[in-house]
Amino acid sequence: MHPVETFELVLALLAGVIALHWAARRIGLPPATALLVGGGGLAFVPGLPPVALDPEIALVLFLPPLLMDGAYYTAFGRFRRHLPGILSLAVGAVVFTTLAVGVVVHWLVPGLPWAACFALGAIVSPPDAVSARAVLQGVTLPRRLSALLEGESLLNDATGLVLFRFAVVATLSGVFDSGAAVSNFLFLSFGGIVVGLAVSAVWMFVVRRLSDQTLIILANTLICWAAYIAGEMVHVSGVIATVVAGLVLGWYQHIIFPAQVRLRGAAFWQTLVFVLEALVFILIGFSLRGVLDRVGGIEAVSTTMAIPVLGVVLTVVVARFVWIFGSDGLLGVLRAIGFKRARPLGARQATVLGWTGMRGVVTLAVALTLPASMPGRDLMLVIAFAVIFATVVVQGTSLGWLIGRVRPVDQDPPAKMNLAQSEAAIARARTDAVEAHAYAPDGTLIHPQLLEQSRKRLEVIQRYAADTDKFMEGARTHFDVVLIALAAGRAELIRIHRAGLIEDEVLHNLERDLDVEELGIILQRDT
Repeated sequence: MHPVETFELVLALLAGVIALHWAARRIGLPPATALLVGGGGLAFVPGLPPVALDPEIALVLFLPPLLMDGAYYTAFGRFRRHLPGILSLAVGAVVFTTLAVGVVVHWLVPGLPWAACFALGAIVSPPDAVSARAVLQGVTLPRRLSALLEGESLLNDATGLVLFRFAVVATLSGVFDSGAAVSNFLFLSFGGIVVGLAVSAVWMFVVRRLSDQTLIILANTLICWAAYIAGEMVHVSGVIATVVAGLVLGWYQHIIFPAQVRLRGAAFWQTLVFVLEALVFILIGFSLRGVLDRVGGIEAVSTTMAIPVLGVVLTVVVARFVWIFGSDGLLGVLRAIGFKRARPLGARQATVLGWTGMRGVVTLAVALTLPASMPGRDLMLVIAFAVIFATVVVQGTSLGWLIGRVRPVDQDPPAKMNLAQSEAAIARARTDAVEAHAYAPDGTLIHPQLLEQSRKRLEVIQRYAADTDKFMEGARTHFDVVLIALAAGRAELIRIHRAGLIEDEVLHNLERDLDVEELGIILQRDT
């Protein structure tokens, strides 16, 4: 394909992303489902060139920023508190699913070597961070379930990739060393942590010395690829290095970045992540055509591969439920015999958690890296696609419905301070600071208006914290009037600009001030 044609195709895909997202919102589907199905449909449109998703490019282009985005916004306190449960899912569930799929595949396809069966299990075992965040954006989960799913999606790719590499080596060489596999996994994991911390230290050193906001935002964007590539270059887990760097970035950005960098950077980053996430799903769908052409078309799949495909899809789903309910039962037994720190999820929460094992870009990219000499390679590719489509389309589409029927409860204890109390504490600190600087050394009040405004603000917020519901009844009407006034001011600003009374620079500066003020009012009104 000519480079210009490639660029035109990318533009067409972005236009398709907009259309599919709009359609998904209109009919109530998760956007990930619409993009995946839409991409699969577009792949068979006559005249469109075939698209092959290069696995190495897919991993290095899409995975680091999407992992970074998840780690950046991870609630670190809950992540640390639920780390045992996260590791149970990210390591235990992935290993268990790999073994279960390997056993089932060998039973259904006896001629396939055991190691190749486990390689397929490693391909389809880790739920995908991209798919999970794409589907979970449209649902509301209890905080404990959110922490478990977010943490699992960040760490389980490393487990799956290690298992896959050892299974492929064992298939091609006929030798498997379990001790070497465990030690290598530990080395990759701890090495990834070290690399992630090292890249984060360099990032903090650089960012603290940059004064240009655009350069700071660029440095923040590059850190995800820097951590991932650095980890892969020294042969440790680039996934874990990226996650660690993202956690550090999310923890320190509050004290390193100026407010304008956070506002501008967040807007840029959200757009970048949206584009990459959307392209991932539409390209996965596009790649279906090449896989089907390779294996002989849909007829060949339906006649020779239907039973193994169905068997693996069911095994992937059932194995997750078995692991989660088994682990939860063990926690229940431990709590019954006196281990008070063991906190089982309960049937409702475990059911929702079991239904959230969506697969995506990692499964596809890893499947595409299978060596040409790998026994059963075509079957593995078809099964990988089937698992992605089944989990994203079926589970992703029905997850909201399941949550509504099961109604999981939030088991995490509430924080000691709520939003209103936090705002009151901030207002108290601000007022104290104003009071400390409102007087001259001789005791003369030099900032009376500022002091009065601060005290008035503190009084209002304290009334809001004392009875939030009653306060907001009148406040919403107040905010609506303020928004009407802002709209009038914006209209007047545009009028005088169109009349040639002010320069563009004045328009942009005043419009930015109005935008920031409007955003603050909307956030307060909708809180």
